[in-house]
Amino acid sequence: MSWPWRPAGVLFDMDGVLTANNAFHRQAWQEVAATVLGLNLTEHDLDTKVDGGRNPEIIERLTGQYPDAELLSRFHEAKEGRYRELASGKMREVAGLSAYLEVLEARGIPYSLVTSADRVNVDFGMTALGLGTRFGTRVLGEDVTRGKPHPEPFVLGAQRLGLNAATCLAHEDAVNGVKSAAGAGCRVVALTTTAPGAALLEAGAGLAVPDFTGWAMWLGE
Repeated sequence: MSWPWRPAGVLFDMDGVLTANNAFHRQAWQEVAATVLGLNLTEHDLDTKVDGGRNPEIIERLTGQYPDAELLSRFHEAKEGRYRELASGKMREVAGLSAYLEVLEARGIPYSLVTSADRVNVDFGMTALGLGTRFGTRVLGEDVTRGKPHPEPFVLGAQRLGLNAATCLAHEDAVNGVKSAAGAGCRVVALTTTAPGAALLEAGAGLAVPDFTGWAMWLGE
């Protein structure tokens, strides 16, 4: 895999990619899993089962059983509400993001959001980061039937840009997210905001970087 490379489009995860907010999600998962699911999550659980994916699939990974509608609704409301409480006023964009988006726009390279988050959390995040409607093309958790690590989210993200996923670059931070993007055929530049670089490369990333300040490494000057 050679770099730099000009993609036809760029697909961005949100949590851990646009903003380094994973600590808030992890704390919310630990608190609400204890009260609603009766589970005491370890760091290993968070690393291997929680990061990357939609709530129903994560609950299934943790419990071995897909949640019914009542449990899922109760858990989702509690966990995402707690996440927003923890993150309120503390969200910051990952270094270099705004400048990177400006480069993509100047080069006429379209981009899309591909996230497991729901509409409420996406609106919360975009407002907190001052991005407004900048990511006009979006794939949210409720838009897919199979979440990350399945390739469906990134296949759909590319399709919504009118592109084949194999022509797109994806940015992810979680092992399951990298597996989803790579499985869809995307090239992946992963951010080490959540998982170690070695784990992201093993999952299928072509590069693992700390932030967006080194965009010329993969996009070229």
